[in-house]
Amino acid sequence: MEKKGGPAAANRLRKDLGQLYRFAAKRLGYTGQKPAALADPHKTKRGGYHTWTDAEIQRFRETFPTGSKARLALELLLATGASRLDAVGLTRANIRGGRITFRRAKTSVAVDLPLLPELGRELALLPSAQMVLLARNDGETGYAVESFGILFRRWCNEAGVPGSAHGLRKAGARRLAEAGATEFEGMSFLGHASAKEASRYVAAANRATLADSGMAKLRSEEGTELTNLSPRLVNFEK
Repeated sequence: MEKKGGPAAANRLRKDLGQLYRFAAKRLGYTGQKPAALADPHKTKRGGYHTWTDAEIQRFRETFPTGSKARLALELLLATGASRLDAVGLTRANIRGGRITFRRAKTSVAVDLPLLPELGRELALLPSAQMVLLARNDGETGYAVESFGILFRRWCNEAGVPGSAHGLRKAGARRLAEAGATEFEGMSFLGHASAKEASRYVAAANRATLADSGMAKLRSEEGTELTNLSPRLVNFEK
C-alpha cells in the first residue's frame, strides 16, 4: 500500500486484496490469515480531487490563449470528461460529424458527445497533418499518462489555480448538473457504468438550487430581494 501513488490508490489495493481473500475463503476453502483485513486504510482528503470553479477555469483561459497546447488540453478535458488516460489517446479518428467519440479506458463504456464551441475552435487550429490531439512538440507522438499529468500540473501552477486534470473532469460534471442535467445524462458524460457517481454532482447542484428556491420564498415573505444587497456584500470576496 505504501508503494502506491497516493492514499486512494493504496485503499483500492487493500479493497481488491480483501475481495480476493474473501473469494478464496468462500469458493476455495481458504482458511488462512487475511492480511488485507488487518491493514488500516489510509486517510484520504474528503471530497477527493478539487473540482475546478468557473473562476479558476477562466483564469486558466486568460493565462493560456487560444491556439496553445495548454488551452487545448483544458477545453478537451472540460468538454469531454476524459481522464488523463483517455485524453492522451484521442486522435482525429475520434472526431466525426461534429461529435467526439471514444471508449473510456477504465470502464470500457462508450462516450459519444457533441463538440462544444470552445473545444471545436481549438481543434480547428491544429495542423491538418497532426493526428494525435495532444501531441508532443514533434506533432506526431502523444504523451505518456504520467508525463501529461506532470505537464498539466505545471500549467496549473503557471495559471495560479489549484486544479488538476481529474478536477476538470469533475468540473464538467458539475456544470452539467448545475444546468439541470439528470443523473443519467451525467452518467453518459462521465462514461460511468452506473449513475451512482453522477448522482453526487446532481445532488450537490440540486442542494444549491433548492436552497436558492427556499431562500427566495423567505425573502418574498419578508419583502426583501437579493438584488437589494449592499454592493460591498455582493462583491465581498473581492
